[in-house]
Amino acid sequence: MANVEHGGRATDVFGAAADGARLRAARLALWAVAAILAIRQMAVVLTTPSGERLTALETWVGPHGVLHVKGSLYDSTQFTGTPFAGLVLKPLTKSAEQALGWGWTFGTLLLVVALGLVAARALPEPVGRRTSLLATPVAISLLMLSLPVRNTLWLGQTSIIPVLLVLLGCFTVRGERASGLCIGLAAALQPTVLLFAPLLWFTGRRRAALAAPAAFAACTALAWAALPHDSYTYWVHHMGGAGLGGKADALANQSLHGALLRLDLTGPLEIAVFLVLGAAVAALALRRAVRYARDGQLLLAVAVTGCAAVAVSPTAWQHQLLWVLFAVVGRVGSRASDRFVWPVAVVVVTTLPAKMMLPNMPVLFPLRDNIVLLAALAAATAVPFLSRTSPYYRAPVPTEYAPPVPARLHGVPLLPVLRRVLTRPNLLLELLLIRVVYAAYQQVRLAATGGSNSEGRAAAEHHGRLVLDLERALHIDIEHAVNHAVVKIDWLRSFFDFYYESFHFVVPLTILGVLYWRRPVDYRWARASLGFATFLALIGFWLFPLAPPRLMPALGMIDTVHGVQDFSKPDYGTLTALTNQYAAMPSLHFGWALWCGIVIAVIAPKWWMKALGLLHPFLTVSAIVATGNHWVLDAVGGAVVVSAGFGLSYLFQGPRARTVTAVAAQAAPERVKDPAPS
Repeated sequence: MANVEHGGRATDVFGAAADGARLRAARLALWAVAAILAIRQMAVVLTTPSGERLTALETWVGPHGVLHVKGSLYDSTQFTGTPFAGLVLKPLTKSAEQALGWGWTFGTLLLVVALGLVAARALPEPVGRRTSLLATPVAISLLMLSLPVRNTLWLGQTSIIPVLLVLLGCFTVRGERASGLCIGLAAALQPTVLLFAPLLWFTGRRRAALAAPAAFAACTALAWAALPHDSYTYWVHHMGGAGLGGKADALANQSLHGALLRLDLTGPLEIAVFLVLGAAVAALALRRAVRYARDGQLLLAVAVTGCAAVAVSPTAWQHQLLWVLFAVVGRVGSRASDRFVWPVAVVVVTTLPAKMMLPNMPVLFPLRDNIVLLAALAAATAVPFLSRTSPYYRAPVPTEYAPPVPARLHGVPLLPVLRRVLTRPNLLLELLLIRVVYAAYQQVRLAATGGSNSEGRAAAEHHGRLVLDLERALHIDIEHAVNHAVVKIDWLRSFFDFYYESFHFVVPLTILGVLYWRRPVDYRWARASLGFATFLALIGFWLFPLAPPRLMPALGMIDTVHGVQDFSKPDYGTLTALTNQYAAMPSLHFGWALWCGIVIAVIAPKWWMKALGLLHPFLTVSAIVATGNHWVLDAVGGAVVVSAGFGLSYLFQGPRARTVTAVAAQAAPERVKDPAPS
C-alpha cells in the first residue's frame, strides 16, 4: 500500500472521487436553482389576478374560443403575430380556456427547458466534462432569469417557439430538408428568421437553405388561403407586421427602425436609412456568422444571425430578444481577466432593466434607451470573437496572483474569488459591475421601508426618538445647536451644503480611479473593503429605519440642503421619490468618507497627504450634523461598518497584496543565500 501511495495511483483515485463528488454536488445545486427559478416564474404569473397577467393571450380570446374573434385578428393591434401564428392557435377552443393559463405557462416553461438542453449540447468542441455536466442547468437558469423569457411568460407570447425551432433545425433534426422545414416554420412565425437561410446556404447546407423559404412560403400561403383578410392586413397594410402592438418608437421596440424613430427621424428618409443600415448589418453579420460556423462555433453563428434578425426587424419587442443571450458563448480577449467582460455584459443586458445599468442622466438616454439593440448590433457586427485556432481560445494569458497567505482565523478559508490579483482589472467590467451593484444598492435601500417612505415613517420616527434619547443620556445631542449656529453664518452654511452634496461620490470615485490606474493591487483591496462596508450598511438600513433630524417634526431643524419640508404629507422631502429618506443608520456619508481617509492614510507616501485624507471624514461628519441630515450616532454606525469592512477584507483576503509581495521579495534573497539542503 505504501508503494502504491508513493506511485500516486491511490491518491489519484481518491482525488478523482472527491472531484467527482464535488461535481455531482455542484450539478445538483445548479439543477435545484433552475427548478426554483422555474417554479418562481410560474408562481409569479399564476398568482397575479386575471386581467393583469397573460394580457397578450387574453386579448385573443373571443366569444367562440381562442382567436375565434369577430372581424380581423388585427383590429385591436394587440395580436402582433403572423397570420400563420393565428392559424396555428385556432385549435385552442373555448373548452380549454379555463386551463389555458396553467397549460400555457407550464408549456412555455417546458419549451424553455428544451431550449436550454439544445443550447447546452450545441457548445463548440472541445467541451470538458465539467462544462458538459454543468452547462444545461446554467443555461436553463439564465433563460429563466432573462427578460425575454420573463416577458414571454407574463404576456403569454409565443416567441420561444421560433427560437427553439431554429436551434432544433441547426443542431438536433437529422436531414437537411427537415432542418430547413424547422427554420421555415420558425420564419412563418417570425419572418426575419429567414435570415438563417443564407447562413445555411453559405455553410454548405444547400438543401436546407432551399427548404426553409419553401416551407415559409407554404405556411404563409396556407394562412393566406384560410385568413385572406388578416393576411392582407399583416403583409400589405402593416408591411410585415410593422405598426402592430405598441408604438414603433416605444422603448420596447429594440430594432433599428425603433431607434431611428426615437431619434426623430421619420418619413421616407427614415425608411431609406433603415433599409440601408439593415442591409449593411445583415450582410456583415452573415459574413461573420459563416466564418464562425466554418470554425466549428455554430451556436455562436446562430446567435450572431439571430442578433442581426432582431436589428433588421421593423419591430423587435422584448419577448423577441432572446437571441442576444445566446451570444454569451463567444470568447473575447487574450487575457484571462478580460474573458468575463463579454459574458457578464450579455447577461446583465438580458436580465436587468436598462435603468439599472446607466445613470438617470439625459445625456445617456440615447444609449440607455437602445442598450439591447446596441448589444445585438455589437454581437452581429463588431465584437471580435476568438477563432478556435487562436492560441488564446483555450489558454488565455493567465492572471498573476500574489503568493497565498494563511487564513486569519483557524477554520476561516480565504475566498478564492477575492484572491490577490497583481494585474489591473478590466475597466469595462469594473464600470459595469460598479454601476449594477450601486443600482441594486439603491433598490434595496428604497425597499428597506417597504418600497415607499410613508410605510416606514412611523417606525423611522420612533427610532429617531430612541436615538435622540440615547444621545441625551450620553450628552452628545448637539445636532440642534450646531444646525442653528451654522445657519446664522451664510458662508459656513453654503460651504457645508456644497460639501454634503458634492464630495460624497466625487472623492470615493476619484480614489478608486487613481488606485485603478496607479495602484491596481491596492485597488482590489480598497474596493473589497468598501463593498463589505456598504453591504453591512444595507443590513442596517433594513433592520433599523431611522428618520434623520431634519425629518423629525418636533425638533425644529432647518434642512439647509433640501429646503423646507411639508410634514403634513405622508411623503415629504425633496428626494422621497428617488431614495429612502429613512436610511440614516449607519451614515454612509460618513462611512465612505472614513473609508477614503483610511485608504489615503495607508497608501499615501507623504505625511501631508495622509493628513489631508483624514481631514475629509472630519469635514464630512461636520457637514452631516450641521445640515441636519444625520445624528451623531449615525456617524458612529458608519465608522463601525467601515471598520468591519476592512476587517472582513483582511479575514477573507489576508493582508494587502503589496505587503505580501514585499515580504516575498525580501524572503527571496535570503533563500538564495541560505539554500535548503538537498
